[in-house]
Amino acid sequence: MNKVQRMKELIERLNEASEAYYAKDMEIMSNLEYDRLYDELVSLEKETGMTLSESPTVTVGYEAVDELPKERHESPMLSLAKTKSREELKEWLNGKEGLLSWKLDGLTIVLTYDGGRLEKAVTRGNGEIGEVITNNARVFKNIPHSITFKGRLVLRGEAVITYSDFEKVNATIPDADAKYKNPRNLCSGSVRQLNNEVTAKRNVRLFAFSLVSAREGGEELDFGNDREKQFLFLKDQGFDVVEYKKVAPGTIIESVEAFAEAVKTYDVPSDGLVLTYCDMAYGASLGRTAKFPRDSIAFKWADEMAETTLKEIEWSPSRTGLINPVAIFEPVELEGTTVSRASVHNLSILKGLKLGIGDRIKVYKANMIIPQIAENLTGSGNLEIPKHCPVCGGETKISKLNDAETLVCPNMDCEAKKIKAFTLMVSRDALNIDGLSEATLEKFIAKGFIHDFADIFHLDRYKEEITRMEGFGEKSYQNLCESLERAKETTLARFVYSLGINGIGLANAKVLCKAFHDDFEKLKTASVEELSEVDGIGEVLAEGIRSFFDDEKKLASAKELLSELKIAKTEEDEEEQIFLGKTFVITGSVEHFNNRGEVKELIEKKGGKVAGSVSGKTDYLINNDLASTSGKNKKAKELGVPIISEEMFLEMLKG
Repeated sequence: MNKVQRMKELIERLNEASEAYYAKDMEIMSNLEYDRLYDELVSLEKETGMTLSESPTVTVGYEAVDELPKERHESPMLSLAKTKSREELKEWLNGKEGLLSWKLDGLTIVLTYDGGRLEKAVTRGNGEIGEVITNNARVFKNIPHSITFKGRLVLRGEAVITYSDFEKVNATIPDADAKYKNPRNLCSGSVRQLNNEVTAKRNVRLFAFSLVSAREGGEELDFGNDREKQFLFLKDQGFDVVEYKKVAPGTIIESVEAFAEAVKTYDVPSDGLVLTYCDMAYGASLGRTAKFPRDSIAFKWADEMAETTLKEIEWSPSRTGLINPVAIFEPVELEGTTVSRASVHNLSILKGLKLGIGDRIKVYKANMIIPQIAENLTGSGNLEIPKHCPVCGGETKISKLNDAETLVCPNMDCEAKKIKAFTLMVSRDALNIDGLSEATLEKFIAKGFIHDFADIFHLDRYKEEITRMEGFGEKSYQNLCESLERAKETTLARFVYSLGINGIGLANAKVLCKAFHDDFEKLKTASVEELSEVDGIGEVLAEGIRSFFDDEKKLASAKELLSELKIAKTEEDEEEQIFLGKTFVITGSVEHFNNRGEVKELIEKKGGKVAGSVSGKTDYLINNDLASTSGKNKKAKELGVPIISEEMFLEMLKG
């Protein structure tokens, strides 16, 4: 066993022992054994000059950022030419040897190491410009934080979430419509989080698939014109390299078959294979097209087809005004799952397929993921295009953009367009209603269950329809009813925030309700002058609040919603308002609280406000790492904002 492999084994065993001891109150190894293994790991890290991800010898701090900065790649990242033919792969080799590897289905990341340390991680983006996600990359499950190579190393890899980890995340989400659709979507969102604590919990892994550059002393390392030696070099640096096989024209077909069999049980999402020449000079000599390099080619799996019968077309209005056709057909098995619906996207595609109820159609999953209609075997074309929106009943119209026809609802007051307002109302900081994701709300609105805010508390009128909906059922319906009952007991601040008044977040809503002593009558009738006098509101926000309550429709909707709620009085203790007029920003990990949300709640309870970024209005930045070089710390120092630790904050609480 080599040293890197031994380090990985030690990290796994030590972390398993720590989790058992601290999280499960179990002891699976003695302190003596733990110390012995820990010392061995420290010794190996010193010997190799390498520190692998998740090593118990280092602690990665969590950090939140306000946005992900963008950066141009040193060299553009091109797509690959594609084929579904095994014979074409064989011909493409042109008598040469190649490396055949998985084409992983995740998010491509460029990593840069300098002096043995991870310096930068950037997403592929549009191939020219990507987003800098260095903080997030540091908490990936398997990338090394330091390596033995002390020059400048640039490599590309695919960030992925395994199917098993994907299932674990989805198992924690009770609402079927809120579950993630596939591992790639989950991975993309996890990699691009503004708070890397979320990334860390998602078990993102990275598999290296290309060495871009390895320079030391101004010279590129010599790999003897052999691409496999680059892969072996990356392995020696502690990276997990994408699984590959060395192939020749005589073995390529057999190797593709082996991968095709392995993909059935492979835990890492893959949508095909990549074939690259081993001879790097030959590959480079072929040049590239405007879109593709000629030294590599992608092989895509042939899509599994199934024949079925079209039962109906569901016309689904969306928040943009588009009314999207969705095909509902007799359930079929595709790629191991049962499929019964597929988006038809627009009228042009629907007409091109000549769809009609009762037609025999062929369906498949594009890239083994997204259900699509491949062919209509009947072609009756007997569908009628709806003349009225299924939600508001207003007249529809056909719009044409870039030669694609779409069906739209032009009614600006259509309930389907209010989805964002409903989504805010049920969100955690507002009425906190579990089981009503944006997708579920959109379905309920499309079916006419919800027209106004208060309708959400009368979904019991549609019990039979809801329990028959795909992905819902009796249990989900009961859970939703219980959540609605809990949501009825709330605070006035949460209610005010839920109304979606422009510029009024939860913090401002709390300040407003406190200023008007939790009296909604006083708040809704307050003048612009009275509202402007509230700390942190100002004239612009005051005019927005006044405008909201002067709108008869909005006011009536707010009153109707309020009649469904039981508003709890907020206890006021003037002596406790020690942070009145003070603005804090919180960053990094916390030690004396469960999370930063608890710190925020305490500050607001004491009369203060919490902002997301440091500005001239910030009074204190709370960060346990006072010497951090993070963007927030730098900004605070530039503006002369005091940076305080949690201990210092707790001292302030004592007075």
